[in-house]
Amino acid sequence: MAADSSESTKDLRRLTRTIEVQTSQHTQLKKITAEVEKAVTDSGCKSGVCYVYVPHTTAGVLINEGDDPDVARDIESTLDRLVPEGRAYRHAEGNADSHIKAALAGSSVSVFIENGRLALGRWQAIFFCEFDGPRRREVRVKIMPDAGA
Repeated sequence: MAADSSESTKDLRRLTRTIEVQTSQHTQLKKITAEVEKAVTDSGCKSGVCYVYVPHTTAGVLINEGDDPDVARDIESTLDRLVPEGRAYRHAEGNADSHIKAALAGSSVSVFIENGRLALGRWQAIFFCEFDGPRRREVRVKIMPDAGA
């Protein structure tokens, strides 16, 4: 973890945290649910919203099934098939496929916090999506408690 800042006002606790992610493949979905859940626990927030943001143009974040790792592998291979690396794209840096995949995945997700935990569905997990790896990346997490919670 690179940075962590907490603010305490009465019972309102906000937390901003940067999670470092190391990837090992060009296209890779890496589950980060545990790290995000730890930020929620550390914040002491019982009810609110957790924002997860990726400040990169060739990476993203999404929520999908986290129980069966084959789902993430299927997403990776499908994105690679739909938007292949090395095509004759106009972007001069040679990583246009990475930008396109990031646009499809999106750069942020929001998850409700209920009873001090992420209110994810039974099979849901949060994934960091690498599309130009391997690299060291950052994911920013912001915990915002409900006003009366």
